Amino acid sequence: MSVTSKSASVVTKLRRQVKGGSRSKLRRSAFLCLLTLSVLATGSAIADIYLPNLFPFFNATGLSATYSSTGRVDLSGPFFQSLGTNGRTCGTCHAPSDGFGLSAADARFKYIISRGKDPLFSQVDGSTCPTGEVDSSLLVNNGLFRIGLAVPPNATDPSPAQYTITAVQDPYGCALTVNAQGQQIASVYRRPLPTTNLGFLSAVMFDGRESLTNPLNNKQTFAANLNADLTQQAIDATLGHAQANEAPTPAQLSQIVKFEFSLNSAQLFDFAAGDLSKRVNGGPRFLSAQSYYPGINDSLGADPQGKPFTPNVFTLYKFFENSRNPQQASIARGEEIFNTQPLTISDVPGLTTGNQQIAGTCTTCHDTFNVGNHSFSLPLDIGNSHSATYETDANILAALNQLQTPRVPVFELVCTQGPLAGNTYYTSDPGKALISGQCSDIGRGKGLILRGLAARAPYFHNGAAANLTEVVKFYNQRFQMELTHDQMRDLVNFLQTL
Repeated sequence: MSVTSKSASVVTKLRRQVKGGSRSKLRRSAFLCLLTLSVLATGSAIADIYLPNLFPFFNATGLSATYSSTGRVDLSGPFFQSLGTNGRTCGTCHAPSDGFGLSAADARFKYIISRGKDPLFSQVDGSTCPTGEVDSSLLVNNGLFRIGLAVPPNATDPSPAQYTITAVQDPYGCALTVNAQGQQIASVYRRPLPTTNLGFLSAVMFDGRESLTNPLNNKQTFAANLNADLTQQAIDATLGHAQANEAPTPAQLSQIVKFEFSLNSAQLFDFAAGDLSKRVNGGPRFLSAQSYYPGINDSLGADPQGKPFTPNVFTLYKFFENSRNPQQASIARGEEIFNTQPLTISDVPGLTTGNQQIAGTCTTCHDTFNVGNHSFSLPLDIGNSHSATYETDANILAALNQLQTPRVPVFELVCTQGPLAGNTYYTSDPGKALISGQCSDIGRGKGLILRGLAARAPYFHNGAAANLTEVVKFYNQRFQMELTHDQMRDLVNFLQTL
């Protein structure tokens, strides 16, 4: 039997076992599949290896899966080949089993079975510092990679920054360093972004740094600009994360981007609610057919087709409303809460100014239909990278107390120029300000696509929420949602089906 035939046989058995409730057999099958993918992630891609569409992978609440427009998920292309010097592939940090992201549970699993020798833990960014003693604790516990970014002036912004930056907490001794060119390098710690569902992006990278030249804000240029952005991102990732001596070839880059474009990932099955694509529109196959254009349903009124904003962004589970299955009914209630529960938005740079307050819902910031990011680039600072030690906003402080914030550096940024001169900010991640040099961008980053959440815990860019319950508790405090315990449970149940 060929490898591909074996894959088809495995997925058929898995689906039967799901229907038959044989979870112990499912776990064994999924474990063997994870071992296979672990081998592939080290760079040992083999010709003609693939996953059938909708191949299921276990997570805490059910099964996730990926649908490829090519008919199958090819595991033999350059995405799964080592193109650098440290053994990493794109698949090392973007695993099919994790919705093409990386869960902390998967990182811990790889650490245990490899005794920390897997290429995932390469010191360049898999350790708390790029030199000295190797410490992979942030990657193992929170799924965080160290990202070293030059403080402006830099190649992106040659003008001086509007702020000075110092480290007021430096637990690892490399929060701020100086490189050979005399540039100040800030170490920030971020979760890897999924390399799936990319056709809905409004910015590439958390701080949007790969979309500065080719913005994703126009329907006519969207496909070409996204292709250019992802191509550059693949070059930078190979030269940086994989420590390659040269960029991938044009053919390899084309194959990587084409592969990424083909993927849609989402939760497929919920242990309590059952099949999420039967009589409802969950799962990756329906997601692959979701219509989108930049600015669709823009909550700030800038939809390029002139259509008014509707808060009813998610419409996946309406059929569950009157279900006798209590989990299905809870999911439907959670979807309604996400769409309509009032909240008060305040102190969110990028959306509000000064003491301004905005009445909204979750979909004010998550306005893309059935996807959940903002359809135009809208980097925001919601406060989850603030330091509780220095925080003065009572709502942000209450929200931070719901999280398990990892032990990372804290920076003090003092604005010396521009309209915010004289202001001081404390954050573990200056966000877009490390790219633009602008005080108005301090702490701001993009909202992520929500589909496939269950496959890639922990949450937020800094891994501060260990699970979706903590995410909901954070937002409940941060934006005064006043959710009851039952409502929070309903909202969690909905989010874990995305």
